[in-house]
Amino acid sequence: MKGRIFSVVGSMLLLTVCSKGNQSSAAPAASPTAAPTTAPAAPAASSAAGGTITGKVKFTGTAPRNPTIDMSEEAACKSKYKTTPTEENVVAGAANSLANVFVYVKSGVPAGQKFTPPTTPVVINQDGCRYHPHVFGIMVGQPFEIDNSDPVLHNIKAIARANRPFNVSQPSAGMKTTRPPFTAPEVMVNLECNVHGWMKAFLGVRPDPFYAVSKDDGSFTISGLPPGTYTIEAWHEKFGTQTATVTIAGTESKTANFTFAAH
Repeated sequence: MKGRIFSVVGSMLLLTVCSKGNQSSAAPAASPTAAPTTAPAAPAASSAAGGTITGKVKFTGTAPRNPTIDMSEEAACKSKYKTTPTEENVVAGAANSLANVFVYVKSGVPAGQKFTPPTTPVVINQDGCRYHPHVFGIMVGQPFEIDNSDPVLHNIKAIARANRPFNVSQPSAGMKTTRPPFTAPEVMVNLECNVHGWMKAFLGVRPDPFYAVSKDDGSFTISGLPPGTYTIEAWHEKFGTQTATVTIAGTESKTANFTFAAH
């Protein structure tokens, strides 16, 4: 998969990335009847006096259709959906906006600068036999909590390279497990369920609070950045990665828009 970086026009950056695969009409993933109990984790608060990078993530072409999920053997999970649930590989919105893109500062943070992780845990919840959130971030040293809202067995497995992998079994609803904090930056840690093969989530572990996940409208904001020149990377589970270079002076705001090519 190869990307092309276009020239900067003012403070606007436009990027494209190519992908391969079968194509059909894009479709948003079906949601449980009730709203997920866990919202995407926000990065730790950073200096309000710093600069800000905002942008939107979109795609061109036709996105792959998300596979449907057969929950016929898990009636308790199936009952939480009004329509047939689907995987969340490509969550497309209006005007080809793209959600669930992990956007973070890959390089440029002053060497030696340390950031204190929050004491509030980042929570992932298993609800309707899917993970909520699907893509999220956490700081090195921040507590990580795993919840089960389903009356069925889940076994969450972390596939990591820089951090220690783990397996956690939760056989009943209401269970909560707090894991030791991650110790090293890693983009991304894959999370899977050994019982339900369609259950997948992706976790970005960062040493600083300068990251975000694109919303349903494709928007993201990274704030509190010290003055400097940064490499910003946007990661998507199917479309790969793309980068942009952004220079921040004082408390100014800059825009970095990413466009992935789905063809």
